[in-house]
Amino acid sequence: MRHAVYFAPDAAHPLTRMAAAWLGRDAFADAAIAPPHVAGFAAADLKALTAEPARYGFHGTLVAPFHLAAGRTAGDLDRAAGAFAASHAAFAIPRLAIRRIGHFFALVPADTLPAMDALAADAVDHLAPLRAPLSDADIARRNPERLTERQRAYLLRYGYPYVREEFRFHMTLTGPVANADAPRVAAALDTIFAPLIAAPVAVDSIAVFAEPERGGPFVVRALHPLAAAETRKSA
Repeated sequence: MRHAVYFAPDAAHPLTRMAAAWLGRDAFADAAIAPPHVAGFAAADLKALTAEPARYGFHGTLVAPFHLAAGRTAGDLDRAAGAFAASHAAFAIPRLAIRRIGHFFALVPADTLPAMDALAADAVDHLAPLRAPLSDADIARRNPERLTERQRAYLLRYGYPYVREEFRFHMTLTGPVANADAPRVAAALDTIFAPLIAAPVAVDSIAVFAEPERGGPFVVRALHPLAAAETRKSA
């Protein structure tokens, strides 16, 4: 089993509901959802487009998926995540934007957001003692030969190459999109998400996700409220 610590708006948030519909899967309920009708996309095409992010569930990564260190338990992780959350103040993403990052599309803060960068950096440090070292196979999956020297160092130290200066918060909406298809995918995403992303999104909790079996779907195990955030029931 692997775990991850993500930001995810709560299960009832309009953005969560729309993203779950777009992805065809709700990570809170661990259930499939009928996708919306998207002009120009057959249902099978939409499912293929979203298969990869649907497995992970709608989220923004703070601490990438990891195996627990020997002797550590899911309860240890929950307690550590709860203590971490309680020591960090809630804030808001003033506005989200749809961006293409490499070959995939995601929601990102429209402007720089130091509070999110700091939250992720602190989370990586705080939870590092609970993370098992990467196996050789896990390192190989990251294609270290394609990473920069700093990214390789972060991969070995933190289990993920995109931390600290390399971190860019994003909430993935698609798998790889060919250049020829990018304009119509962007137009579809704009139609679906534009009404929701102009309003601020509260970052008032962190979420512990779990992957019971390698390659299986991630599910939300618990939400831990940030300081000054309204306490919310664990998922």
